[in-house]
Order: sequence, then structure tokens, then C-alpha cells
Amino acid sequence: MLSVPNPIIDSDPSYNYELFFELSLDLFCIAGFEDGYFKRINPAVSKLLGYSKEELFSKPISDFIYYEDKTTTASTRNELTLKSLINFENRYVTKSGEIVWLSWTSMYIKTNALVFAIAKNITHSKRMEEERNILLSKLTKKNKELIQLTYTASHDLRAPVNNLLSVYNLLDLSKIDDPETHDLIRIIKAETEGLNDSLNDYLDLLSQKDSFDSKIEELDFESSLKLVLNSIQYLIRHSNAIITADFSELKKINFNKTYLESLFLNLITNSIKYAQTGMQPIINISSSKRNGSSQLIVSDNGQGFDMDKVKDKIFGLNQTFNDESDSKGIGLYLIHNNMISLGGQISVVSKIKEGATFTMTFRD
Repeated sequence: MLSVPNPIIDSDPSYNYELFFELSLDLFCIAGFEDGYFKRINPAVSKLLGYSKEELFSKPISDFIYYEDKTTTASTRNELTLKSLINFENRYVTKSGEIVWLSWTSMYIKTNALVFAIAKNITHSKRMEEERNILLSKLTKKNKELIQLTYTASHDLRAPVNNLLSVYNLLDLSKIDDPETHDLIRIIKAETEGLNDSLNDYLDLLSQKDSFDSKIEELDFESSLKLVLNSIQYLIRHSNAIITADFSELKKINFNKTYLESLFLNLITNSIKYAQTGMQPIINISSSKRNGSSQLIVSDNGQGFDMDKVKDKIFGLNQTFNDESDSKGIGLYLIHNNMISLGGQISVVSKIKEGATFTMTFRD
């Protein structure tokens, strides 16, 4: 490749270097290795730290370093005689007392005992990282508290549930002549046994180390749905709910058994619970394969949500959007948490008095 002569640069070899040094937004500096003083800096150094050149030249560089980073910086600086320094991070204190984060790339020149260094201001990214870590810490704490609460509740409920089953076994059904009473007792027994199985499943699940250890297996949508429908048959019958299911496009999914049943249970019971007054609940459930992703869709004709108001709060813990006294705002949070923990997603489309459609996208 032919080089094109530049009369300005060619006539003044220092021109390009000086312009590059002076105009760079990064911090350029030359420092003495032995005495640890700045020998030369570009305007970006003074601008960021707030000191004049005279002030920066009058003190050792270590005087401007944040006290917690002085020892690490001194130790790392000594390694410059062996290798160049790349992406070393430390904090400096500005004249106004603000702490700034810098990422350094430095090289030691032995012949004149100088260190040539370039630093980038990474304060913003560090603050974002700190805020993210604080948020993650809070979320981790909340998650542990929720797991402990669920574990405690599940454990404490086992005793009365087992007592109910024991009472049923003590009943002498031969002394009961009314067929309707027989039917009610059978329903109560089935509901109690289903609750007991669910509690045992939750306890087993919570006993595992973390959600990523949850057992993943191939599950049949129809079989899982039938188990849930059997456990809430009285609720369905009492509400006159119509539930349709079509799993012809996708019959099976690799997922956690307890999570899938919890998903069906919460969405179906919510649809019945928040049906429009005077309107028969209609719930449609289907599976599909869209753009290579496995999906489960649950829609209803219930009260619906004002999505402009609820937005991303809909899956938040303890978020309620109606006047029902027994609404706790836990069901949708659990579904969302379970889906996310196993790499899936959940979304909702809804309008007031037009029902809601929940779409679960599973990780294949």
C-alpha cells in the first residue's frame, strides 16, 4: 500500500503525537518509576481529578489514590518491571472528594525509568455494577425468605392435612345413607389427598440445593392437566367453568412436574376466581410450536387487566389488582419465578373485561 505524504505532519514529526496527547478524552500520563511523581499529564487528568497541573505535579501519585487501594496499587506497580500492566482498576479521590474508578494500561521503560500509562474513567460502569450487585443481593435475600416461608407453610400444613385423612379413615360410611353426603365425603377425601401430595412435592422440591437442581423430565400436558382438574373438580363444578384443552400440536414438554402442575393450578383457579360477574368462566388451554420454541397458552374471558397500569408489576410479589379480600398476589409471582428459574419466559396480553391470555415459552 502506498503512503500518501502529509506536508504538515511530515514537516513536524511531533505534531501528530502532541495533538493525540492533548485532545484524548482518556487520561494520558508519564510518571517517574523511582519517585512516583507525575512527569507529564494531558488535560483529561486535570479535568477529571479537579486539580491543576501544578497541584498534581507537587505530590506523589499515591496521595491521590483512595486509601483502600493504596497497598494493592503499590504492589501491582512493582510488577511493572516484569510485565506491562493491562486493565488494572483502582480508585482516585478528586479535589471535591468524589471517588472515581480508573482502568489503567501501563508500560515501564527501563532506559529512562519512566512509566507510560493510559487510564479510562469507568466510574459509571462501576456504579451500575454496584447497584446491580445490591439488587441481586436483595433479590437473593427475598428469594431465600420466600423459600423458607413456603417450606415452613408446607411443613406446618402437613399435620392438619394428615389429621383430616385420619378422620376420614375413622368414618363408618356404612352408617351414612344419604348418597349426596357420600359424594361430598369422597370429594373432601380426594381434595385432601391431592393437597397432601402437593405439600409433599413442594417439600421435596425445596429440599434440593437450588432451583437449577429441580428434576427435569418429559411431561405429558394432558396428564398433568388431568391431575390438576381432578384436584379442583368441586371448584370447577360449583363455578360452572368450561375448560377446553388442545395439545395436538405439542403433546409433551421437558419441565419440572411440580412447576407444571402449579402453573395449571394457579392460572385455572385465577381464571375462575376472577371471572366476570354473571358470566360463565371459559378457559382455553393449548400448546404450540412457534419459531422453534415450545409454548403453552392459557386464556380466559375473565375480568382482565389494565396493562397500562399494571405493566411489569403483574408478576411481582404481593401485587394485587382487584378488591378480592383473599387475593394475596402470590400465584402469578410463583409461576413467573418457576418459569424464569428454568430458563423459560411468561408474558400476558389482556384488556379490562376482555379476559387475559398467558403465554409460557419453555427452554428447549
